[in-house]
Amino acid sequence: MTGTPKNVAAAAGGIDDAVPSEILNEGSSWETSTLRRGRFRNDEGGDPDIDEAMERLSRRHAYRFAKRAFDIVFSCLFLALFCWFFVVVAVAVKLDDPKGPVLFRQTRITKDGREFAMYKFRSMAVDAEERLGELKAFNEKAGPVFKIRNDPRVTRVGRWLRRLSIDEMPQFANVLKGDMSIVGPRPALPSEVEVYTPHQRQRLLVKAGITCYWQTRRNRDAISFDEWVDLDLLYIKKCGIWTDFKLIVQTVGCVLTAQGN
Repeated sequence: MTGTPKNVAAAAGGIDDAVPSEILNEGSSWETSTLRRGRFRNDEGGDPDIDEAMERLSRRHAYRFAKRAFDIVFSCLFLALFCWFFVVVAVAVKLDDPKGPVLFRQTRITKDGREFAMYKFRSMAVDAEERLGELKAFNEKAGPVFKIRNDPRVTRVGRWLRRLSIDEMPQFANVLKGDMSIVGPRPALPSEVEVYTPHQRQRLLVKAGITCYWQTRRNRDAISFDEWVDLDLLYIKKCGIWTDFKLIVQTVGCVLTAQGN
Protein backbone atom coordinates (compact mmCIF):
# COMPACT_ATOMS: atom_id res chain seq x y z
CA MET A 1 0.00 0.00 0.00
CA THR A 2 1.38 3.38 -0.96
CA GLY A 3 0.61 6.92 0.00
CA THR A 4 1.36 9.51 2.62
CA PRO A 5 0.34 9.09 6.26
CA LYS A 6 -2.82 11.14 5.74
CA ASN A 7 -3.97 8.57 3.16
CA VAL A 8 -3.30 5.61 5.40
CA ALA A 9 -5.47 4.37 8.25
CA ALA A 10 -3.65 2.32 10.84
CA ALA A 11 -6.45 0.15 12.15
CA ALA A 12 -4.92 -2.52 14.35
CA GLY A 13 -7.83 -4.26 15.98
CA GLY A 14 -10.25 -2.36 13.79
CA ILE A 15 -9.66 0.93 15.58
CA ASP A 16 -7.00 3.48 14.68
CA ASP A 17 -5.24 5.88 16.99
CA ALA A 18 -2.10 6.29 14.94
CA VAL A 19 -2.94 9.27 12.74
CA PRO A 20 -3.62 12.60 14.48
CA SER A 21 -6.80 14.47 13.68
CA GLU A 22 -4.78 17.45 12.40
CA ILE A 23 -3.61 15.31 9.48
CA LEU A 24 -6.97 13.68 8.93
CA ASN A 25 -8.77 17.00 8.75
CA GLU A 26 -6.75 18.03 5.69
CA GLY A 27 -8.27 17.70 2.26
CA SER A 28 -11.58 15.98 3.00
CA SER A 29 -12.94 16.82 -0.44
CA TRP A 30 -14.92 13.67 -1.18
CA GLU A 31 -18.53 14.00 -2.34
CA THR A 32 -21.43 13.21 -0.01
CA SER A 33 -24.33 14.42 -2.15
CA THR A 34 -25.24 10.88 -3.18
CA LEU A 35 -25.12 9.81 0.45
CA ARG A 36 -27.45 12.61 1.51
CA ARG A 37 -29.90 11.55 -1.17
CA GLY A 38 -29.59 8.05 0.22
CA ARG A 39 -29.71 6.46 -3.23
CA PHE A 40 -27.25 4.98 -5.73
CA ARG A 41 -27.79 4.30 -9.40
CA ASN A 42 -26.67 0.89 -10.59
CA ASP A 43 -24.10 2.47 -12.91
CA GLU A 44 -22.56 4.19 -9.87
CA GLY A 45 -21.78 0.84 -8.32
CA GLY A 46 -24.71 0.88 -5.92
CA ASP A 47 -26.77 -2.09 -4.79
CA PRO A 48 -30.49 -1.85 -5.70
CA ASP A 49 -31.28 -3.92 -2.61
CA ILE A 50 -29.79 -1.13 -0.50
CA ASP A 51 -32.14 1.36 -2.15
CA GLU A 52 -35.08 -0.83 -1.17
CA ALA A 53 -33.74 -1.30 2.36
CA MET A 54 -33.34 2.46 2.84
CA GLU A 55 -36.87 3.05 1.57
CA ARG A 56 -38.21 0.53 4.09
CA LEU A 57 -36.11 2.03 6.88
CA SER A 58 -37.46 5.51 6.14
CA ARG A 59 -40.97 4.22 6.83
CA ARG A 60 -40.07 2.27 9.99
CA HIS A 61 -40.57 5.12 12.44
CA ALA A 62 -41.18 2.85 15.42
CA TYR A 63 -37.91 0.98 14.90
CA ARG A 64 -35.87 4.15 14.52
CA PHE A 65 -37.45 5.61 17.66
CA ALA A 66 -36.86 2.39 19.62
CA LYS A 67 -33.26 2.16 18.42
CA ARG A 68 -32.45 5.71 19.51
CA ALA A 69 -34.27 5.29 22.83
CA PHE A 70 -32.32 2.11 23.54
CA ASP A 71 -29.05 3.84 22.62
CA ILE A 72 -29.74 6.64 25.10
CA VAL A 73 -30.94 4.47 27.98
CA PHE A 74 -28.25 1.82 27.60
CA SER A 75 -25.45 4.38 27.23
CA CYS A 76 -26.57 6.28 30.33
CA LEU A 77 -26.69 3.08 32.37
CA PHE A 78 -23.36 1.86 31.01
CA LEU A 79 -21.52 5.11 31.71
CA ALA A 80 -23.03 5.35 35.20
CA LEU A 81 -22.22 1.75 36.13
CA PHE A 82 -18.68 1.77 34.78
CA CYS A 83 -17.52 5.28 35.68
CA TRP A 84 -15.36 3.78 38.44
CA PHE A 85 -13.78 1.42 35.92
CA PHE A 86 -12.94 4.35 33.67
CA VAL A 87 -10.85 5.74 36.52
CA VAL A 88 -9.02 2.41 36.89
CA VAL A 89 -8.27 2.28 33.18
CA ALA A 90 -7.13 5.91 33.18
CA VAL A 91 -4.64 5.19 35.97
CA ALA A 92 -3.36 2.10 34.14
CA VAL A 93 -2.87 4.02 30.89
CA LYS A 94 -0.97 6.80 32.67
CA LEU A 95 1.25 4.42 34.65
CA ASP A 96 2.15 2.51 31.49
CA ASP A 97 2.83 5.59 29.35
CA PRO A 98 2.84 8.84 31.39
CA LYS A 99 3.68 11.08 28.42
CA GLY A 100 0.41 10.85 26.56
CA PRO A 101 -3.26 11.57 27.31
CA VAL A 102 -5.68 8.99 28.69
CA LEU A 103 -8.32 9.53 26.04
CA PHE A 104 -7.65 9.63 22.33
CA ARG A 105 -9.84 11.90 20.20
CA GLN A 106 -10.01 11.39 16.46
CA THR A 107 -12.12 12.63 13.55
CA ARG A 108 -14.35 9.91 12.12
CA ILE A 109 -17.20 9.71 9.63
CA THR A 110 -20.78 8.74 10.46
CA LYS A 111 -24.11 8.76 8.60
CA ASP A 112 -24.26 10.82 5.39
CA GLY A 113 -20.55 11.59 5.55
CA ARG A 114 -20.79 13.77 8.66
CA GLU A 115 -17.59 14.21 10.66
CA PHE A 116 -17.49 13.81 14.44
CA ALA A 117 -14.91 13.40 17.21
CA MET A 118 -14.70 9.78 18.33
CA TYR A 119 -13.29 8.90 21.75
CA LYS A 120 -11.41 5.87 22.98
CA PHE A 121 -8.84 5.00 25.61
CA ARG A 122 -5.37 5.57 24.18
CA SER A 123 -3.72 2.25 23.37
CA MET A 124 -0.75 3.40 21.28
CA ALA A 125 2.46 5.22 22.06
CA VAL A 126 2.42 8.99 21.63
CA ASP A 127 4.84 8.76 18.67
CA ALA A 128 2.65 6.26 16.80
CA GLU A 129 2.12 8.57 13.83
CA GLU A 130 5.84 9.26 13.39
CA ARG A 131 6.51 5.50 13.31
CA LEU A 132 3.78 4.78 10.78
CA GLY A 133 6.05 5.19 7.75
CA GLU A 134 8.38 2.40 8.80
CA LEU A 135 5.45 -0.04 9.05
CA LYS A 136 3.56 0.66 5.82
CA ALA A 137 5.44 -2.10 4.00
CA PHE A 138 3.95 -4.63 6.41
CA ASN A 139 0.33 -3.78 5.67
CA GLU A 140 -1.83 -6.91 5.73
CA LYS A 141 -4.99 -5.37 4.30
CA ALA A 142 -5.93 -4.40 0.76
CA GLY A 143 -8.05 -1.32 0.22
CA PRO A 144 -8.14 1.93 2.22
CA VAL A 145 -7.33 0.43 5.64
CA PHE A 146 -3.90 -0.29 7.12
CA LYS A 147 -3.59 -3.16 9.57
CA ILE A 148 -0.82 -5.32 10.97
CA ARG A 149 -0.81 -7.90 13.71
CA ASN A 150 1.26 -7.25 16.82
CA ASP A 151 1.66 -3.57 15.99
CA PRO A 152 4.80 -2.47 17.89
CA ARG A 153 3.27 0.94 18.57
CA VAL A 154 0.63 -0.55 20.86
CA THR A 155 1.52 -0.16 24.54
CA ARG A 156 1.53 -3.01 27.06
CA VAL A 157 -1.71 -1.85 28.66
CA GLY A 158 -3.07 -0.95 25.24
CA ARG A 159 -2.67 -4.53 24.06
CA TRP A 160 -4.97 -5.72 26.83
CA LEU A 161 -7.39 -2.86 26.30
CA ARG A 162 -7.74 -3.89 22.69
CA ARG A 163 -7.91 -7.61 23.39
CA LEU A 164 -10.81 -7.04 25.79
CA SER A 165 -12.32 -4.19 23.72
CA ILE A 166 -12.01 -1.91 26.74
CA ASP A 167 -10.45 0.82 24.61
CA GLU A 168 -13.80 1.34 22.91
CA MET A 169 -15.82 1.94 26.08
CA PRO A 170 -15.67 5.78 25.84
CA GLN A 171 -17.59 5.54 22.57
CA PHE A 172 -20.79 5.14 24.58
CA ALA A 173 -20.41 8.90 25.11
CA ASN A 174 -20.52 9.24 21.31
CA VAL A 175 -23.68 7.13 21.28
CA LEU A 176 -25.26 9.34 23.93
CA LYS A 177 -24.38 12.45 21.89
CA GLY A 178 -26.04 10.93 18.83
CA ASP A 179 -22.89 10.63 16.71
CA MET A 180 -22.99 6.84 16.83
CA SER A 181 -25.38 4.01 17.58
CA ILE A 182 -24.62 0.88 19.59
CA VAL A 183 -25.10 -1.21 16.43
CA GLY A 184 -23.93 0.02 13.05
CA PRO A 185 -20.92 -0.01 10.70
CA ARG A 186 -17.66 0.92 12.38
CA PRO A 187 -16.84 4.63 11.86
CA ALA A 188 -14.37 5.28 9.06
CA LEU A 189 -11.53 7.75 8.85
CA PRO A 190 -11.83 10.71 6.45
CA SER A 191 -8.72 9.47 4.64
CA GLU A 192 -10.42 6.12 4.07
CA VAL A 193 -13.64 7.64 2.77
CA GLU A 194 -11.69 9.79 0.30
CA VAL A 195 -10.81 6.63 -1.65
CA TYR A 196 -14.09 4.75 -1.20
CA THR A 197 -15.80 3.43 -4.30
CA PRO A 198 -19.53 4.20 -4.70
CA HIS A 199 -20.22 0.66 -3.51
CA GLN A 200 -18.16 1.17 -0.36
CA ARG A 201 -19.74 4.57 0.38
CA GLN A 202 -23.07 2.84 0.89
CA ARG A 203 -21.89 1.77 4.36
CA LEU A 204 -22.26 5.46 5.32
CA LEU A 205 -26.02 5.43 4.71
CA VAL A 206 -26.69 4.57 8.36
CA LYS A 207 -25.21 5.86 11.60
CA ALA A 208 -21.83 4.44 12.61
CA GLY A 209 -21.86 1.99 15.50
CA ILE A 210 -19.82 0.40 18.27
CA THR A 211 -20.48 -3.11 17.04
CA CYS A 212 -21.46 -4.74 13.77
CA TYR A 213 -21.31 -8.05 11.92
CA TRP A 214 -17.56 -7.65 11.32
CA GLN A 215 -16.94 -6.92 14.99
CA THR A 216 -18.51 -10.23 16.02
CA ARG A 217 -16.55 -12.44 13.60
CA ARG A 218 -13.98 -14.64 15.31
CA ASN A 219 -11.77 -14.55 12.21
CA ARG A 220 -12.25 -10.86 11.55
CA ASP A 221 -8.51 -10.23 11.13
CA ALA A 222 -8.65 -12.49 8.06
CA ILE A 223 -11.64 -10.69 6.53
CA SER A 224 -10.82 -8.47 3.56
CA PHE A 225 -12.10 -4.91 3.42
CA ASP A 226 -14.49 -5.78 0.61
CA GLU A 227 -15.95 -8.59 2.74
CA TRP A 228 -16.17 -6.14 5.64
CA VAL A 229 -18.17 -3.74 3.46
CA ASP A 230 -20.46 -6.58 2.35
CA LEU A 231 -21.17 -7.38 6.01
CA ASP A 232 -22.05 -3.73 6.67
CA LEU A 233 -24.39 -3.70 3.68
CA LEU A 234 -25.95 -6.93 4.93
CA TYR A 235 -26.73 -5.13 8.20
CA ILE A 236 -28.39 -2.27 6.33
CA LYS A 237 -30.58 -4.77 4.51
CA LYS A 238 -31.47 -6.69 7.69
CA CYS A 239 -31.43 -3.98 10.37
CA GLY A 240 -34.17 -4.34 12.93
CA ILE A 241 -34.73 -4.89 16.63
CA TRP A 242 -34.03 -8.62 16.42
CA THR A 243 -30.88 -8.14 14.33
CA ASP A 244 -29.57 -5.49 16.73
CA PHE A 245 -30.32 -7.69 19.73
CA LYS A 246 -28.47 -10.67 18.25
CA LEU A 247 -25.43 -8.56 17.39
CA ILE A 248 -25.28 -7.10 20.91
CA VAL A 249 -25.47 -10.59 22.46
CA GLN A 250 -22.77 -11.89 20.10
CA THR A 251 -20.58 -8.90 20.93
CA VAL A 252 -20.88 -9.56 24.66
CA GLY A 253 -19.84 -13.15 23.99
CA CYS A 254 -16.79 -12.03 22.01
CA VAL A 255 -15.74 -9.60 24.75
CA LEU A 256 -16.18 -12.11 27.59
CA THR A 257 -14.13 -14.73 25.72
CA ALA A 258 -11.48 -12.15 24.73
CA GLN A 259 -11.97 -12.85 21.04
CA GLY A 260 -12.04 -9.19 20.11
CA ASN A 261 -8.47 -8.86 18.82
